[in-house]
Amino acid sequence: MRGGWPGHAPVEATDLFVPYLKDAGFDVSMEDSLEPYADTAFTAQIDLIVHCWTMGDILPDEMRGLRAAVATGTGFAGWHGGIIDSFRMATDYLQLVGGQFAARPHDIREHTIDIVPERSNHPIVAGVGPISLNSEQYWVLTDSKNDVLATTTIFPMEDDPWAEPVVSPAVWTRQWGKGKVFVCTPGHQIADLETPAIRTIIERGLIWAAR
Repeated sequence: MRGGWPGHAPVEATDLFVPYLKDAGFDVSMEDSLEPYADTAFTAQIDLIVHCWTMGDILPDEMRGLRAAVATGTGFAGWHGGIIDSFRMATDYLQLVGGQFAARPHDIREHTIDIVPERSNHPIVAGVGPISLNSEQYWVLTDSKNDVLATTTIFPMEDDPWAEPVVSPAVWTRQWGKGKVFVCTPGHQIADLETPAIRTIIERGLIWAAR
């Protein structure tokens, strides 16, 4: 599912993972309209939704259909603003994914994604060390239902209105009924998605989330 604000290159970004999914045995269908979410007969057949739709609006029947699909076992996965900056006014969506983009305080900057030591054996992040990126660093609002696998620390600059470093989740999973949710907050640029460690985490996350 790809669309919304074009700044996150939804077509080019999702195209990166289509060959991987096909090699993994998936039949891949592309959608550029949210209307299929309202078609419960269609979504009941879907094992995994890769959602790449920044901002925009979702209709009530589309939202109900999406939530029902995940609750009954359809996996839901994505990265960056394509999953945690979709449909800012749709609180039912925010509850489903377990996080909301709040800010990118310093725009493009050098930062590190750190694997949570206690979760380093999780199959999505196993063997992955700290990841250095020069890209957007997301400050995210989340809840305690998430299983956080990686974090990033946002250090204040001289003029920032917060005085202490803020640790924000960067990779998490979430159970929603019978369905699984996977979120990776890095991914602003195609170069981020081509970073080997980020690509590995996303590829593993897609497989993990699938029905």
